[in-house]
Amino acid sequence: MHLLRPSRFTCLLLHLTAVARVDAAVNQNVKQVAIIGAGAAGSSTAYHLHKYAKEEGVDVNITIFEKTSHIGGRTLTVDVYDDPHQPVELGASIFVEANHILYDACKEFDLPLKNPGADEDGLLGIWDGRNFVYTQDSASWGWWNIAKLLWKYGSAPYYTHRLVQDTVATFLKLYEAPYFPFRSLSTRAYELGLVKITGSTGEQFLEENKLNGPFAHDIVQASTRVNYASNLAHIHGLGTMVAMAPEGAVAVDGGNWRIFSRMVAESHAYVSLNSTVSSISKEPSATDPETTKYRIKVQTSGSTNTEAETHPVAFDDVVIATPYQFSGITHDENVMPHPVDTIPYVTLHVTLFASPFRFSPAFFNLEPASEVPISVLTTLGKDDEAKAGPSGAGSAGFFSATLVKVVTNPKTQNTEYVYKIFSPDKVTPDFLSLLLGVQVPETFTRSTTSPDSRDGDEGWTVVDPISWYHPTVFHPYPQKLPRVTFQDPILGDGLYYTSGIESFISTMETSALMGKNVARLIADDYLEAPVVQKVDEMEEL
Repeated sequence: MHLLRPSRFTCLLLHLTAVARVDAAVNQNVKQVAIIGAGAAGSSTAYHLHKYAKEEGVDVNITIFEKTSHIGGRTLTVDVYDDPHQPVELGASIFVEANHILYDACKEFDLPLKNPGADEDGLLGIWDGRNFVYTQDSASWGWWNIAKLLWKYGSAPYYTHRLVQDTVATFLKLYEAPYFPFRSLSTRAYELGLVKITGSTGEQFLEENKLNGPFAHDIVQASTRVNYASNLAHIHGLGTMVAMAPEGAVAVDGGNWRIFSRMVAESHAYVSLNSTVSSISKEPSATDPETTKYRIKVQTSGSTNTEAETHPVAFDDVVIATPYQFSGITHDENVMPHPVDTIPYVTLHVTLFASPFRFSPAFFNLEPASEVPISVLTTLGKDDEAKAGPSGAGSAGFFSATLVKVVTNPKTQNTEYVYKIFSPDKVTPDFLSLLLGVQVPETFTRSTTSPDSRDGDEGWTVVDPISWYHPTVFHPYPQKLPRVTFQDPILGDGLYYTSGIESFISTMETSALMGKNVARLIADDYLEAPVVQKVDEMEEL
């Protein structure tokens, strides 16, 4: 199964990989920048650095090293039944109106946007493991759903919405001077008063604002669980507010990865896919012993050489645009005077599957003829303890289960339903049997080498009542526990880091913001550096 259709990248990357870098490497006026990781942060760094350098008249060559075969990082689009006409988002699924970088990029690149909701109308439900504590009909008028919320929860929805708006407005100041660019995220968070929000749990922050009641338990907590796999007692206040800011949610038609693919293309960077950076070192410059350059060793997937090789170009700057603790990168002692914090990340199981069956009423303790929500978010039950980690799912056992797409099974030509489940543990056949109300065999996935196997994908096949199956395990974001300091973007002279913002806020947009911030810092440092005259100008003198 292809996570992304390689043919779509071919047109974008052919001109990138064909660019020669030898002459540019010799020219001492050209700055060489390495970016490790082609996700939201790395792509944004490349795109904005190219733009800033062009505006300021600075010559920059950008090289991107990406360990996987695709651009976009955790923005992954999967083709159901390997049919490119039936794509579904596996990773980061939506962005919102307040995400200025992503919205502006879509406009500039003329990328079509779509409503990210399911292909059919139905109920949205909040389930506590025993009962639905709240449901609303997606086909109803917006004012009716608002009225229903106010009837059940009083004024709490209104004031929570106001609190979210005020918090987001404060955060958006990071996009403009004098707060942008920032060399210290901790300093900016303090200056903007955001550490008061990150320093407390969502539960505490809502309590301070007299909003920690049933609405917080049912609706706000369902949002923090589906967005960050965390209960209110184990996520900071800023993460809580971001989880409740879905106004104007959209997605790019064909996959959100297209934003970052276009950013990379527009940056004119040299892109090295399937390339894992194993180490970073520093050495004196060949032309100026008083300055240093970075050397990077890279292991290329599929290469006959099993040893990492030193990249031929020495770099003035290196941007680590991936969580360092998962990168496997080593470094010399003189490379990183300010080490990167190791922080706990969430382990999230994301399971996509197709089935001809709908959710079973019996699973949710409903009467047989009852209408079952097509999108189920969860909260804690009355007797559940608000724990962190995998046990935090409580009685429900999962964070969300949603019908995301209606498709046609290519073998039977029958209509089927594609579901997405977020859970702390692997989805089991027993769980699926209960959820669908039909027996799912223990061996609903089998090796295609077995005598009774059917045509499958990547060595696996699926059998009814599950006609297609795609499980993935992510470390999508840190556990957003309360904190007042954050990893700064500058690790050393010419060494930058983007993932420190993830414990502050973790979204595609904020990763792109940190990429843009690092790009501005690099460009500003170049403008402050003394100008080196070109060789031909020196000869004229």
